[in-house]
Amino acid sequence: MRIGIVTETYAPDVNGVALTVQSLARGVIRRGHTVDLVRPIHPDTPPLADAGMDVLAVEGGAVPRYAGLRFGMPSRYRLERRWRSDRPDAIYVATEGPLGWSAVSAARRLGIPVATGFHTRFDFYVGHYGFGALTPLVRHYLARFHRRAQTTLVPTGQLAGELNDLGVHDVRVLRRAVDTLRFHPDRRDHALRAAWGVAPEAPVILSVGRVAPEKNLHVVIDAYRALARRSPGARCVIVGDGPGRAALEAANPDVIFAGTRSGDDLAAYYASADLFVFPSLTETFGNVVLEAMSSGIPVVAYAEAAAREFIRNGQNGIHVAPGNEGGLIERAAALGADANARASMGHAARTSVAGLSPESVVAAFESIMQSLAKEHVHERSTAVAA
Repeated sequence: MRIGIVTETYAPDVNGVALTVQSLARGVIRRGHTVDLVRPIHPDTPPLADAGMDVLAVEGGAVPRYAGLRFGMPSRYRLERRWRSDRPDAIYVATEGPLGWSAVSAARRLGIPVATGFHTRFDFYVGHYGFGALTPLVRHYLARFHRRAQTTLVPTGQLAGELNDLGVHDVRVLRRAVDTLRFHPDRRDHALRAAWGVAPEAPVILSVGRVAPEKNLHVVIDAYRALARRSPGARCVIVGDGPGRAALEAANPDVIFAGTRSGDDLAAYYASADLFVFPSLTETFGNVVLEAMSSGIPVVAYAEAAAREFIRNGQNGIHVAPGNEGGLIERAAALGADANARASMGHAARTSVAGLSPESVVAAFESIMQSLAKEHVHERSTAVAA
């Protein structure tokens, strides 16, 4: 098959959408398919192509007030010309920006089956950036966008239900995976912990992700303060960068802000911590939850997205009702101070995600794209016969 993939964020961008889409693209290439990747030009890195991948880089820009995310400019006519000359069997549009809208429009005009992905809760984000009044309009746009596709792929059953309520009816769950070989308890690094200035028995709270208002990182710091009252040697490490970092770092000089980490370096940060606190309420999934669990550290989070799907409360982690900020802080501090409970839950967390193979997710994605192509061929044959 020739599979079109259109995305407004891709490596070297560091975010869950970019990494997930790159994993899908590389995965289907390994399974013998060709990928036609359409993405914005990256300001720092030329659009290099993997073997088995054709790349079209279009003009783009930074999302206002969210410079770490980019969007692609409208490109419908350019995409139509490209896909007329080298037609994909099916197209996956991973993002809902101007480039994504253009791609769905071009696919519809050319009669190419298209699936969309729902990766980012822009309807939630706008309230954190001073545009809360726009939330209903953004939600309406997202629903309209996904209704134009043959199917929409989401990571959880909860999100599928939400889209159904918005009138998006052909929704399929495509589970997320985690690299359990990379994110492993054996990556624990005592030298790294020593560099953090933490004693061997002292607990470390970790956060990984974009340092931005919608991530609610003040809750992580409040949980750390509550833990430090019980365990004075505790430390807090925040991995990531973003528009909220400067203010948080200035206000909390005792918190370690490690910046962006990736690969084995990131895996060592996970495994060298003792507790992962994730207070975001704007996630479609939250890959970091699985990465922490795979690393053998328990997660404390709101009962949303990945935490709702994978955490068995009190067994392999803790989740609290969405918005119960005080409860999340208290449960995180209590667990952080209890080494035996942390060890037990961390072991259970690792066990519960051990079977989430990236290859199984790629195989499911491949199957969905093949079914779209076959359904389209059948519909065209039926129409011709009639």
